[in-house]
Amino acid sequence: MRSATTAPKVSYYDYIIIGGGTAGCPLAATLSQSYRVLLLERGGSPYGNPNITNLASFGVPLSDTSPASPAQRFISQDGVINSRARVLGGGTCLNAGFYTRASPLYVRDAGWDGRAVNESYEWVERLVAFEPVMRQWQSAVRDGLREIGVLPYNGFTYDHMEGTKVGGTIFDQRGHRHTAADLLQYANSTSITVLLHATVHRISFRVQGGSRPVARGVLFRDASGGLHGAYLRDGPRNEIIVSAGALGSPQLLMLSGIGPKAHLRTHNISVVLDQPLVGQGMSDNPMNAIFVPSPIPVEVSLIQVVGITHSGSYIEAASGENFGRGDPRNYGMFSPKIGQFSKVPPKERTPEALAKAARLMDSLEEAELRGGFILEKIMGPISTGYLELRTRNVNDNPLVTFNYFQEPRDLERCVEGVRMIERVIESKALSPFTYHNMPQELLANLSSRWPANLLPKHVNSATPLEEFCRNTVMTIWHYHGGCQVGRVVDRDYKVIGVDSLRVIDGSTFNYSPGTNPQATVMMLGRYMGLKMLTQRLAAE
Repeated sequence: MRSATTAPKVSYYDYIIIGGGTAGCPLAATLSQSYRVLLLERGGSPYGNPNITNLASFGVPLSDTSPASPAQRFISQDGVINSRARVLGGGTCLNAGFYTRASPLYVRDAGWDGRAVNESYEWVERLVAFEPVMRQWQSAVRDGLREIGVLPYNGFTYDHMEGTKVGGTIFDQRGHRHTAADLLQYANSTSITVLLHATVHRISFRVQGGSRPVARGVLFRDASGGLHGAYLRDGPRNEIIVSAGALGSPQLLMLSGIGPKAHLRTHNISVVLDQPLVGQGMSDNPMNAIFVPSPIPVEVSLIQVVGITHSGSYIEAASGENFGRGDPRNYGMFSPKIGQFSKVPPKERTPEALAKAARLMDSLEEAELRGGFILEKIMGPISTGYLELRTRNVNDNPLVTFNYFQEPRDLERCVEGVRMIERVIESKALSPFTYHNMPQELLANLSSRWPANLLPKHVNSATPLEEFCRNTVMTIWHYHGGCQVGRVVDRDYKVIGVDSLRVIDGSTFNYSPGTNPQATVMMLGRYMGLKMLTQRLAAE
C-alpha cells in the first residue's frame, strides 16, 4: 500500500479496480496472479487503527464524522441515518462481523457455478472467518430461539439453513477484526499496485463514430489534490472494474456519463450512454430492535446467532456491559452517535439535533442502558427506491431513497419478526437477563423513545406493531442495488452497452444474500476474478 501522492501522473495496467472494499480486494488479489493490476481506494489503511481492529471499539469509527473517518455518514431521503465505508477493506472494517453464506437458492438464481462458489467462500474463510466465542447473552438468545420453535438447531455453520444457528465472525478469538484487506495477502506483490487516498472522479471512454463506447482509463486525485491518469494497456481484454459499493458505483457511472440522459444533462454531464436503470432498484433491509434492560451485567457481543424463520425475518442480537457509557464518542451498536436510532425528518437533520439526542441519551438512567438488543431484519426486501446525483462532486453523497416498507409484505415480515422477538424475550432461556415486572409494551416504548427518533410518529398504522416498525426503522448497513444484474450489467457483470467495463460489488444485487451479505460480496470478488482469468485464458 502507498499513498496516491507517490503515483506517476500517467500509468498503464491490464486491470484497474475502482474501490478497495469488500469485493475489490479479493478481486484485485485474484487478477494479480496473472496480470498487472491497479487497485484505487479513496480511503486509508485499516491497519494500526484500534477502533477498527478491536471488537470493543465497534461503533467508534461510525460515530466519527471527520473527513478522515473510515466511515462517511449519509442520510437517505427517507430520513434514516446510514454510513458508507471509506477505507481499504470497505464495510468489513466497520460492520458487526457476522459471517454467513448465501443460500443455495440464491446461488442458483444468480446463475453462479455452485462448486466454484463454495471454493471461493473457502478461499475467503481461510483468512478472515472464525467460530465465535459464545458467552452468556448470545447463548441465551440462541436457546430462546430454540425454545420458541425456530428449529432445527443447526449448531455452528457458515451455511444458510432455516432454523437457529451460530454463524461465523470476522473477529478472531482475541476479539481482533479481520477484513477484506487481509485477502490482499493472496496477491502477487510484483504485479499489484494499491493506492490509498486515491479518489476516482471519472472513467474516460473512447467513442468513435457510432461504435460502442470503450472504457480506456480513469482520472483520480490524491490527498493533495494532484490529478493522475491511469489507463488500460493495449489489448482487447483489459478492463476497468467498478467496485465502489452500492452508492459509489452508480454514482461514478453517472459522473462518467452512463445513466439517465435527462438527469445527467441537468448536471451538465456529457452523455456517454443513456442508461435510465443506473441508480434504480436501491434497497436497504429495514431493521427494528427491542432493547432488553438487564438486571445483571452483560458481555460485549456483536452478531453471533441468527434465527432464520419461516416468515422471512432474521432474528439476531447484540449486547454490551453498558451500551450508554464509556467512551463518550460511542454508544454501542444502536445510538444517535452512529446514526442508528433512527429516523430524522429533513428539517431536523442537523448536528444540533444529533447533539440533542446524545444529551437525552446521557440523561437516561444507567439501568436503562445495561443490557442488549434483539433485532430483526427482513429478507429481500421487496420495496425499492432510487439514487440520483446531488452534485458533480464525487466526494458528496448522492441522494438515495430506499422506500422502507413501501411494499405491504415487507411490513408484514417486520411485524412477524417483532412478535418473534417478544417471544424470545419471554422465553425461559432469557429470563436471567430480564426484569420480570417489565411488560412487553414497556420494552417497546423504551425502545421507541431512544434517540434520535425525532420524526413525527405514524399514528395511522393498522396495528401497534406496524406503528412500531415504521417509527423505529433503522439500517443494518445491508443496502444494495443501483447497478443490478439484468438491468445495468449482464450475468458476467459487464456494463450493458459499453465495452471493457464491469461492476462487481453489492450494487449488482437484486436482493440481499443470506442473513448478512459480507461473505457473499467477498466471495463474489474471488469468484469473478477466477472466472475472468479462465475466460481470458480460453480466449487467448
